[in-house]
Order: sequence, then structure tokens, then C-alpha cells
Amino acid sequence: MQRPTRGGGASREPEPPSRAPRVRAPRERPGRIPVAMPQESRAAAWMRNFRLSGLALSTLLLIVAALIVLAPSLKTFVEQQQQIAALEERVRLSEQRVDGLEAEIDRWSDPAYIEAQARDRLYYVYPGDITFLVIGGDDAGLQEGGLPISDEIQTTRVDWVRALLSTVYQAGLTDAPPERLPSPQEG
Repeated sequence: MQRPTRGGGASREPEPPSRAPRVRAPRERPGRIPVAMPQESRAAAWMRNFRLSGLALSTLLLIVAALIVLAPSLKTFVEQQQQIAALEERVRLSEQRVDGLEAEIDRWSDPAYIEAQARDRLYYVYPGDITFLVIGGDDAGLQEGGLPISDEIQTTRVDWVRALLSTVYQAGLTDAPPERLPSPQEG
């Protein structure tokens, strides 16, 4: 194909090489090897197949908005229920105390109770009565260890002189702290 040029002569442009489609030999595909995949759980399968539609998304947003709006009111409601329960417990304890005080009032309205309290607390007696006041009457007959007091004379089986001298020697000759020193032996 020739084009006219300004100079009057014909110029020739080189033609682009023709592109013929290449034909490739079909490639051999390797054989398929079955692979055992681990079984997914039901929850994972459900989540994989879960599709969120516009209606479901708008419903979810409404639920979240309702929770945000109602959460402070719900918190206040729960706090008020706890306060009511605490106040009902205080009322119940106060009613028990009032019942106890009313019972005390009823006892003090009885002349026999008043007389018994005057005798026990104030040591009042009728003229001609003989009274005995036992001091420490609750612990009568018991020592500190809970053993009864004996009427017999008891002798100790410890040679107190030897025990005294041994403790003095031990205290002077040992480096052990006092808690580790042995106590005197009976013998």
C-alpha cells in the first residue's frame, strides 16, 4: 500500500508482521488425588452457610438499639430490686426485735417476774430470810484445766532443787533460744 507524499513521491511503510494464532499442544493435567479434609463442626458449617439479609440486618440493628436504650433502665430496675430486698430484710429483723421487746414488756408486767429479778439482780430478800452469796459459783469445783479440786493433799514428783539447778545450767551453757530448751522432767 502506497501513500502519496507531499513531495510527490510515493513512500512505503513497512507492514506489520502478521500475527497468526499459535496453536498450543493440549497440556496434560495430572490425575486427581482424593484428599481427606477434616470434618468441620456443625457450628462452623452453619456459620459458613450463614447469609445476612437486609431484613435480618435491620432486625439485628433494632435489637442492639433496644438494648442500648433499655440497659440503663434495666440496671436501675435490678438495683431497686436489690434495695427492696435489703429493706425487706431490715423490716423483718426489726419486727423480730419488736416482738422480742413486746415479750420482754409482757414479762415485766408480771409481779412474780419482777420479784425474781429483784432477788437475782439486786439481792433483795424478805425479812427473816437467810441468803448465801457464792462468789465465783459458776466455776465452783473446777480448776483451770477442768479437773475437779481434790480434798486430799497431793505431793509433787519433781525434785524442784534439781530442776532449778538444771535449768540455770542449761540457760547459761546453751546457745539455743528459750523456746527450744526442754522443760524440767518429773522423776
